[in-house]
Amino acid sequence: MPDILEEKDWGILLKRIKEGNCTPFLGTGACCQIIPFGSQIANEWAKKYDYPMGDSDNLSWVAKFVAVTEEDDMFPREEICTKIKELIEEVTPKYFKTCGELHGVLADLPLPVYITTNYDDLMVRALKSRGKTPVKEICRWNKRLKQRKPALLDFVPTPERPLVYHLHGCYEVPDSLVLTEDDYLEFLVTISVEEDRLPPRIEEAFTGTSLLLLGYRITDWDFRVLFRLLYRYLEGSFSRKHISVQLVPGNVSETQKREFQKYLDRYFADLHIQVYWHDCHNFAAELKNRWEAFNRGT
Repeated sequence: MPDILEEKDWGILLKRIKEGNCTPFLGTGACCQIIPFGSQIANEWAKKYDYPMGDSDNLSWVAKFVAVTEEDDMFPREEICTKIKELIEEVTPKYFKTCGELHGVLADLPLPVYITTNYDDLMVRALKSRGKTPVKEICRWNKRLKQRKPALLDFVPTPERPLVYHLHGCYEVPDSLVLTEDDYLEFLVTISVEEDRLPPRIEEAFTGTSLLLLGYRITDWDFRVLFRLLYRYLEGSFSRKHISVQLVPGNVSETQKREFQKYLDRYFADLHIQVYWHDCHNFAAELKNRWEAFNRGT
């Protein structure tokens, strides 16, 4: 069961980071020290709104139930956004200097593009704490968002002025959230049919860099939808090594974990994505140490 990267994988990763040819993708495990997992929020809502089915940890389904129950599609979105705003209000620049804090470690890297499926703006805040000037943009996946003026018409991201792209929305724009199961399906259909919904610079990141997927769980909707999107772009591109640092499934035996690994290896085989079980905190700490050592040696 691989839970660490091999030396050759680190070598390739660090070289591509140095060249700016690596794109981090941040999942829920990247911010779990501040923002609860979607399953935790789902369970809270399931109790509060008397969710009648057994999958009370599935946020996309519970959120849809809440929207129908309250007869208001925006209600669960606004609730999520309010909760995130409250939780990150006390996050100071000092937080991003704590040992193993993933956003801070990533912010120290010379990368032009960061992509997140999380609703928070922690990556933007981390970059600002390093004296950088990030530009934040959200995916225009629905008709309401398409009417908003895009920020990326002539923007060329650099390590000093990087792009942070919110693929599934940001808490500051409630109607940008890809939250319910219906939202995820609409997102996939829209991105597949309307080629102009993703900026060219994001498409270039998909096809022209090594991807570093951080803090995802294969059972979560955000990851499953992201995988389908990546499959579309990576299938026909030149093969590069990509890395997915997956969260360890909870409450499973070592035998089950091995079966999970076999499944993931087959799942990712065509896309050249290597999968490792790792905690984001530990991975960030090792990445920081190896990056500093790599720079001293070059």
